[in-house]
Amino acid sequence: MTDLYRTEDKTMPAVCYALYLLGFATGGLTALIGAVIAHAQQGTAGPDMRTHYTYLIRTFWGFLLLAVAAAVVAGVFWLVGLPLTIIGIGFAFWGVAGLICAVPMVWFGVRCIVGLVYLSRGEPHPRPYALLA
Repeated sequence: MTDLYRTEDKTMPAVCYALYLLGFATGGLTALIGAVIAHAQQGTAGPDMRTHYTYLIRTFWGFLLLAVAAAVVAGVFWLVGLPLTIIGIGFAFWGVAGLICAVPMVWFGVRCIVGLVYLSRGEPHPRPYALLA
């Protein structure tokens, strides 16, 4: 690996990661802005920072897909648990539904932190197409 990554601007990928993480506090609005920036900057970035933009874009769209799937599954658990609350067991179903809804957020947060670690080291992301971190 060359020292080319040291001459590439790391500011915009860092801004995108920060906007993604701020999305937890803003209901996702800043994450959407970060995704737009990542899409816009990917074509003009150098080869090392392009890996971060690819990772950021895949993180955003993967989160949306995972969040929709989790919402559907959690909704089923919630609906099944609704009549079962009469005998008390339904509350456990609701707890499972809540845990299912938390999975996409944890996945999103971990991916953002892992990307920031590579960026702070000045390294390209080694696996921008990976589904996990």
